[in-house]
Amino acid sequence: MSILKKSKILAIFTAAVLSVAISQQVFAHGDGAPQPVDTTGLKELGKDWLKLNPYKGNEKAIEIGSSGYNSNCARCHGLEAKSGGASPDLRYLEDDAEGDEWFINRVRKGYHQNGVTKMPKFEGLISQEAMWAIRAYIDSRPE
Repeated sequence: MSILKKSKILAIFTAAVLSVAISQQVFAHGDGAPQPVDTTGLKELGKDWLKLNPYKGNEKAIEIGSSGYNSNCARCHGLEAKSGGASPDLRYLEDDAEGDEWFINRVRKGYHQNGVTKMPKFEGLISQEAMWAIRAYIDSRPE
């Protein structure tokens, strides 16, 4: 086999391996460890889980929620809460008690479908304060 043919085969093989490696990296993004969210400046909420967002419209919570969202949620739900289609676009979440209840339950417990984890649970990984701050941030995003 000529050197030219071997180099072409090697180039094709290398491109294929790199393509697989890159695609695995892209699809593995959901496996990232949850990042801590600094909730300094927010009222502590205690151990009992609230059903309504106590931080709705709170500018400090929105600021904290922005950071928390971008480090924990954006990799699946998109920057600025604008989904690319693979995960729900959270800007369209109901902006009422029903939406708050759905949000907190989904974030706390995660979501599984047909034995596949579609969203990991965050309870025990980030605080209730962080979850509600993230909800306040999502509510502040325009549709």
